[in-house]
This record gives sequence, C-alpha cells and structure tokens, in this order.
Amino acid sequence: MPSHLDQLEARSIYILREAFACIEPLGMLWSIGKDSNALLWLARKAFFGRVPFPVIQLDTGMELPEVYEFRDRIARDWNLDLVVEQCPPEEEMDPTLPPASRSAARKTAGLKNVTERLGFRGLIAGIRRDEQATRAKERVFSPRSSDNAWDVREQPPELWDQYKTEFPDGTHVRIHPLLHWTELDIWRYSKREEIPIVPLYFAREGKRYRSLGEKNITLPVDSTASTIDEIIAELSETRTSERAGRTMDHEAEDAFERLRSSGYL
Repeated sequence: MPSHLDQLEARSIYILREAFACIEPLGMLWSIGKDSNALLWLARKAFFGRVPFPVIQLDTGMELPEVYEFRDRIARDWNLDLVVEQCPPEEEMDPTLPPASRSAARKTAGLKNVTERLGFRGLIAGIRRDEQATRAKERVFSPRSSDNAWDVREQPPELWDQYKTEFPDGTHVRIHPLLHWTELDIWRYSKREEIPIVPLYFAREGKRYRSLGEKNITLPVDSTASTIDEIIAELSETRTSERAGRTMDHEAEDAFERLRSSGYL
C-alpha cells in the first residue's frame, strides 16, 4: 500500500507532467529553499533525471553566501538550465509599501521582467497552502493577468483533480505542485530521498533558518535542531509560525496580501 509520502509524490509528479504536456514555454522558479529543492527533485523524477525546462532564480544580490554556493553546486551537478534574473533596485518599488515589503517586492518586479523577456506562459513554483493564509487560497493551476496580478475571486474550481490549463492570451499560469504538502511532509520527504539541503536550516549557536530568505529581511529563529530528525521532532511540538523570521509578514496586517495580489510568490 502506498505511503503518505508516496501519494504526495505521485500527485506532484502528475501535476508536473500535466503542466509540461499542456503549457509552453514553461519555467520553474527556484528559491533554493527546502521546498523548491524538493520540487526540483520531483521534477527530476518526473522527467527521468533531467529537468526539461529552465530553472529561474530571482536574485536580489542579498542571499547569504551559503545559498549562492549551494545554487552553483547543484546547478552544475544536476546539469540545470539555470537563468539568474537580477531584480531591479528597491528605489524603483512602490514607496507606499513598508520597508521590508518594498525590499521583497524586488522579486515580483524581477519575475515580471523575466516572464516578459523569455515569454513564459507557465511558471512552476514551490509554495504550500499551510505556509501562510493568503497562499491557502491558491489553486494548483493559477492564472495571472498581463501585469502579473492575482485575482483570488476569479480562480477556476479544481474538483477531483480536474485542472484548467487553457487561459486567454496575455496571461500566464502559476503551477503549484506542492500546494497539498505541509512543512513536515517536506522534511520527511527530504530525509527519505536524501535531498541536498542548504546548511543554514541546521542550528548553529542556538539559531537556524526555518524559512530561508534574503539576509536583509529574514532572521534566524531560536532552535537547537541540527539534523533533519531533530527538525522533525521540533516541528511536531512547536506552535511558532514557519514564517516567524520573515520581517515583511509583521510590518502591516495586509502587507503580505498586497505583495501576493501584485504577483509575489
């Protein structure tokens, strides 16, 4: 009988293959965090060891050194078609946003630029419903308007895994193969599959990154978990939010929702 992780894996691989068969050009966003690393692993499984579309990193120049080292090593070892998109400066972002949200909005602008320049009609992303309340409203195949905006009220229904994959010209589709996974699922799957992980997730001197973002807007949290087993044990007991270290989530009640509505991941 398939295990819970087997069922999650099979559903994600089905979504990846459905997107590849129905939508082109297709690209995959890679934040280099634990979720998108698991997604990249699933894509290699879905397509027999080779990721058959570009993998895109939206680079603000503010990642930690361990992230860049990991990116370059994995891209080389897994023979990825890596596109590094340099994001516009913060001075060009919406001045009405709070400071950390304005910094985070650079990735939205970078995503819009690379989508237009390379003409992507589909972009695969590794978000999960349990990460944040706004992401819980997402669909697996989620249309975006020509200006990248997300209208949560106009999303197609997805009943019994029947996905709408055709959308009007001028739109692109975000594809979310991990939407049904939880944070614990990701860690248990990473352990089972021995997926490479950025070492910043493991505790050093009483701190670790639980949600890995740029160094200017993400803080490590208190933790002594230095192995995946210890992380799983910690998550089984904690009531602290996964995004507790993300500063933009705490700036204003609607800050993250504003980012998401305008195209943020």
